[in-house]
Amino acid sequence: MNAEGPYFEELERGRAFDGAPSVTLSEGLAAVHQSIVGDRLRLPLDHGLSAAVTGADGLAHPALVWDIAIGQSTVVTHHVKANLFYRGLVFRRMPHMGETLTTTTTVEGLRQNRRRPDRASTGLVALRIHTVDQHGRDVLDFWRCAMLPLRADHDTGHADDLDGIGAGSNLNWTAAVKDWDLKALSSTRGSSGPIPEAGQQVEVIGGDVVDAAPQLARISLNIARVHHDEHAAGGRRLVYGGHTIGIALSQASRAFPNLATVVGWHGCDHVGPVHEGDTLHSVITVEEVVPAGAGAHLVHLRSEVFVGGGIVDRERPVLDWRYVALFA
Repeated sequence: MNAEGPYFEELERGRAFDGAPSVTLSEGLAAVHQSIVGDRLRLPLDHGLSAAVTGADGLAHPALVWDIAIGQSTVVTHHVKANLFYRGLVFRRMPHMGETLTTTTTVEGLRQNRRRPDRASTGLVALRIHTVDQHGRDVLDFWRCAMLPLRADHDTGHADDLDGIGAGSNLNWTAAVKDWDLKALSSTRGSSGPIPEAGQQVEVIGGDVVDAAPQLARISLNIARVHHDEHAAGGRRLVYGGHTIGIALSQASRAFPNLATVVGWHGCDHVGPVHEGDTLHSVITVEEVVPAGAGAHLVHLRSEVFVGGGIVDRERPVLDWRYVALFA
């Protein structure tokens, strides 16, 4: 096995990787993260409001938490070529500043892709990513599927059915926010606004440039070569997918000031590459609205993100992200 990460044929079902460093969430880490992807969510920005709503100040931004978890899982995917899916990404609890995140990544399925004479052999690995805090409490427990190269061109015999992995997971959208005082949030100055309606579509005005891409990969412990080494990426570094997701969330929070947090994802498809210097634009569709009590709602959203000169052009699609947000 390569000292900096395995190739596909060096993996086996059930193998667990827990060697990534644990990360303590800090104000400095949050500030750097905010400077890269943007953050207009009121709870992470306002410690007093965080205490009133959640019972403790310094709530961590959800994108910071999932970026750390995904980054810690890259001890398995140092040589990754692409990510195919995320499943079951639902917060079990929302961590705060000062808490420490530790992630164990376990191989749950392997399927070699069809061998072709015109390209290097690859395979798909389904990974379960389990992140806990310093007390062992669940924060995230989800699946992702990555494409890895083989070290040598041969038949590994791996042919697992990956379609069902993570598909039957229990998606409890309110698990992490069930004890929050949502009335304290809805009464905050400037946070009020109409609850979106199913079928509504919003074109976010103005794009956001992608910059500091290697910095985000570094602070999240993401060691995938394609985000750091232009040669590994075929001549031009690829931007980590969570960078695009973070900007999409920042744009959604501009469009909906009463978006309190993201509680989970239905799924995420990276439908095109993103490079540093690209400008991202979003179209957001409201797919479903479900009352959650105390005047709050769970709103199922779809963010479609494009690179180009503007939304009208929709020059090149790069992200199709379906997620559930808490509105109050």
